[in-house]
Amino acid sequence: MSATLLPATLFGLLIGSFLNVVSYRLPRGESLSVPGSHCPSCEAPVKPWDNIPVLSWLLLRGRCRSCHESIGARYPIVEAVTAALFAAVALVHHQDTTKLVLGLVMVAFLVPIAAIDIDIRKIPNKLTLPAAVLAVALGTALDPAGEPERLLAALAFGGALALPALLTPSGMGMGDAKLVAVLGLFLGWAVIPAFFVAFATGTIVGIGVMIRKGMVAGRKTAVPFGPFLALGGIVGLLAGQQLIDLYLTAF
Repeated sequence: MSATLLPATLFGLLIGSFLNVVSYRLPRGESLSVPGSHCPSCEAPVKPWDNIPVLSWLLLRGRCRSCHESIGARYPIVEAVTAALFAAVALVHHQDTTKLVLGLVMVAFLVPIAAIDIDIRKIPNKLTLPAAVLAVALGTALDPAGEPERLLAALAFGGALALPALLTPSGMGMGDAKLVAVLGLFLGWAVIPAFFVAFATGTIVGIGVMIRKGMVAGRKTAVPFGPFLALGGIVGLLAGQQLIDLYLTAF
């Protein structure tokens, strides 16, 4: 077992706690640092011993210690998912520093992007822009020889989605196109299976919505594409090259 697995998991729990703050405050235009963690109902400050990722929520049975109002399960879910993804990246890429670092950073951006897109149907530039800058900076520093591939993948797939987004604003948005470009900057050509996984899962969910609501109502139901792109990005990160090799071997 990789020596980075436990540290990555613990670090993921801590990062997941911060990502809850990002996904809640950033769409509201609030500071990410001030005030400190507080109950969304009574605004009482959260004590450090009540702010332990996952564990505190379980011990408090999902309620605020001060006002006893319910605190949504989303908080420990985000923390646990982030920790699990950090662990998976460490397990798969512990021997490749570039993929390990880029992977952990990508996950740290994808989690709040998916959460925010679910909430408000929007992928904020305040996340995609710094993600793109970090991807280029880290990729160039750690693997300069591979940076042209990542830049080309970002340009090819981001541009491919930007054109229909501009021509049909009511369909896929520019936020989705920017996110695909960001995935290209992190994944290189592994963005190819990432995109197809996103498209396939999004299509399946869309069909399910139309079956449940009917064709007319289903087509009018807005389904955010960001979470599917995030899922595809994770698949591309953990198994993208293997999927590409499998396809080339089969065909």
